[in-house]
Amino acid sequence: MPVHDVHVAVIYYSSTGTVAELARLIADAAEHAGADVRLRRAAELAPQTAIDANPAWAANAAATADIMEATHEDMLWADGVIFGTPTRFGNVTSQLKQYLDTLGGLWQQGRLADKVYSGFTASATKHGGQESTLLALYQTVHHFGGILVAPGYTDPAKFTDGNPYGTSHVGGPDTPLDDEARTAARIQAERVVKFTKAIKHGLSPAS
Repeated sequence: MPVHDVHVAVIYYSSTGTVAELARLIADAAEHAGADVRLRRAAELAPQTAIDANPAWAANAAATADIMEATHEDMLWADGVIFGTPTRFGNVTSQLKQYLDTLGGLWQQGRLADKVYSGFTASATKHGGQESTLLALYQTVHHFGGILVAPGYTDPAKFTDGNPYGTSHVGGPDTPLDDEARTAARIQAERVVKFTKAIKHGLSPAS
């Protein structure tokens, strides 16, 4: 079996940079776990005036300008997809939701089914809707016919960060990711790659 035998897309939206940093960590960990990885960002929907009015938002937009925007082809390429979004009123951001909503044609053709999916998030406050955001995201996965692989409490470190639904972090641009979030990102990425490999090769006619 080759070293990089599965494709994993990390598709996220981030305004002030926290989720963007998580996305990079997850992408790096997935690559180290043996996947070919595409890091992609959802297109921005907010007006430029709103972005410019928030220094952290403007800084993140500039820092991530070289990351390609997610397209439908990224979904077709991927064997596993890890979505990332900040929480907005306990729900998925409009930017990531817009991307998901454009996938209706692929869904109708059954081309989003039988892939592995997982998600990660961040909020500015404790109990700020992290779990409800991931659960809302996973409703889409069920409609896709996707195979949901959440981290669960499958590693002792998960009893420290306490979120079995996906990697999460509390804080904004002035609160850097802590060791708990970094460890959670690694655990989730490794678990997604593990089961993406198992499902892909288990379903292969040659296996």
